[in-house]
Amino acid sequence: MAIRVIVGYDGSPAAAAAIDAGAALFPQAHVWITHLWTPPFASESLRRRLWTGAADIHQFIEAIEREGEAEARRLADRGVRLARTTGWNAEPLVRRVYGGEGLYFAQLAEELDADLVLVGSHGLGGARAVLGSVSDVVVHYTLRPVLVVPHPLLSAEQAALAHGPVLIGWDGSPGAEAAFAAAGRLLPGRNMVIVSVDGADIPSPAGSQSPTGGKTVDRLDVASGSGASGRAVAKALGSCARSRGAAALVVGSRGRSAVREILTGSVAMATLHHAHRPVIVVPRPHEGSK
Repeated sequence: MAIRVIVGYDGSPAAAAAIDAGAALFPQAHVWITHLWTPPFASESLRRRLWTGAADIHQFIEAIEREGEAEARRLADRGVRLARTTGWNAEPLVRRVYGGEGLYFAQLAEELDADLVLVGSHGLGGARAVLGSVSDVVVHYTLRPVLVVPHPLLSAEQAALAHGPVLIGWDGSPGAEAAFAAAGRLLPGRNMVIVSVDGADIPSPAGSQSPTGGKTVDRLDVASGSGASGRAVAKALGSCARSRGAAALVVGSRGRSAVREILTGSVAMATLHHAHRPVIVVPRPHEGSK
């Protein structure tokens, strides 16, 4: 059965690159190309045209709403056409919002029962939210695994997407267990590498000692070289990803509050901001249903 992916799309190069990367990682997915628009969406030149042709302010507002929604739908349709050229089974999803795009996007993932959420590293619209970029908010609040694709990817990083191994950050925690399970579920057939940073005495996850599900599972114990901070661990994971030609990194979320996670810096968030590979952040089991 094809996995179900909700994709944030705003027409930017980063959003287009996220579609390309997602299709390489999940070639048989069913996807919703999702665009969230906030009135007044219309461009300045279009607003001027609408104002000169409007009899009063109410007619002007109605025209902006109408043209803004039409433009949003055209944008989503372009994203669908792009997704279909990659072989994806894609359909558009357009919703009007009045702020809080990241939270709304997280709610949509639950509403659609998506297996995966996909966003570009610059968020859904390049806007800044109170807690960071829209993509940051999506990661903090979505109860499903979230794939964040950095932009741009170098040619070697792009080439690794189709067949490269998947690296899983491993520390023996419930979050890491969830990440390991999600990687096997979402990317069956891929070779997996369990990466334990500064934790050689931590047991490997169950089922990782022998090939399972058509994939091989290796373990790599590495030293961060500069302590166990989130950034140091993220740098070690990124270094391993480069040396192994990894397609993606998978890390678990510790499930702390969004404010605390931003202030203290978790391994998951540090990996998102410092690893130059697609990163899948997986919530702990009790945080989500997938």
